[in-house]
Amino acid sequence: MTDTAPLLIADDIVAGYVPGVDILNGCSMRVDEGELIGIIGPNGAGKSTFLKALFGLVTITSGTATLAGEDISNKRADELVQMGVGFVPQSNNVFPSLTIRENLEMGAYQNAKGFKAQYARVMDLFPDLASRDHQRAGSLSGGERQMVAMARALMMDPKVLLLDEPSAGLSPVRQDETFVRTREINKSGVTIIMVEQNARRCLQICDRGYVLDQGTSAYTATGQELLKDPKVIELYLGTLGA
Repeated sequence: MTDTAPLLIADDIVAGYVPGVDILNGCSMRVDEGELIGIIGPNGAGKSTFLKALFGLVTITSGTATLAGEDISNKRADELVQMGVGFVPQSNNVFPSLTIRENLEMGAYQNAKGFKAQYARVMDLFPDLASRDHQRAGSLSGGERQMVAMARALMMDPKVLLLDEPSAGLSPVRQDETFVRTREINKSGVTIIMVEQNARRCLQICDRGYVLDQGTSAYTATGQELLKDPKVIELYLGTLGA
């Protein structure tokens, strides 16, 4: 935590997919610039819903979300991208018929003039993609497609990147690559909020973690503190936390 104003604040957010049926019940979060935040919790706790609410895909019925002091509650996704919010959904996150380069061109659609310079910066983070940028995304492995999705979201040089379970469905090796790459992106200067089912690995790399339960932020601490917390070990880490 720093003494400067937070980059992103979610204040008492209530949201859901169906009117009158709330998934989030007063979810709050503070994210400082440069942080890597991990969100863990049981299935149905509202983790992915929280990210979608921040990205305008789920209606916030109460509470507010601000980015750099500006209210972003219920803005359209295209407006949020322009304002500096990137989002990588868990699935269906690439254009399979397009090449890697074309996927990244889509990511820079709102700033086509800046494509060449940003493409070079992003490819420095993803050298394995750079050497095959004319390969169609649909022919890639699940882990490689995840890399394309993350690279595309970086093409607008976001202030904050929202990752929805980036390791889901990947082999253990690809999962580890994804976590390593996520940390590298964060170290390059991008603030990240990551939802993860792999709670132990998530907490190992994040600066701070939030535990969501029943649609609200149960508690927060550094990733290392949560890894050692007896309650977190019992409820979310099991024998892996021992």
